[in-house]
Amino acid sequence: MEYLSKQRYDELAAELNHLINEVYPKVTEDLAEASAQGDRSDNAGYREARRIQGKTISRIRFLQKILEHSRVIDANALPKDRVSLLSKVEFTNLATNTRMTFEIVSPHEMDLEAGKISLKSPIGAALMGKKVGEIAETSIPSGTLRLRIESITFE
Repeated sequence: MEYLSKQRYDELAAELNHLINEVYPKVTEDLAEASAQGDRSDNAGYREARRIQGKTISRIRFLQKILEHSRVIDANALPKDRVSLLSKVEFTNLATNTRMTFEIVSPHEMDLEAGKISLKSPIGAALMGKKVGEIAETSIPSGTLRLRIESITFE
């Protein structure tokens, strides 16, 4: 089971609805047109329409599976004194004395450019459950990464 923010759940549901109600009917129409053009063995339009149909069906099934096995997080029920899902964590890398801030999210919401890391990533997993002032440790290829938690906030 995956936990998603309400916003991300709604985004995935909207994408699924768009694919089912708008994209797939158009893909099916395009496939029928390409098929009507005759010999399928030399019909590049038909092959391309089949490829797009396959990708669309695959994405629909993927989104259906995610939404079927996901639950929306009640942010009010999460602990506020320790790192948990949807918490924004500021921490210091003790080896380099560099401060970083990331929001801990589910794997389906991860976006490094937006400052969101997965709770299943090595850093996310190490931070989970820790309180301000505690040190989280995780193994990386070059050794052990030690991170001191400076602050925890929720948006």
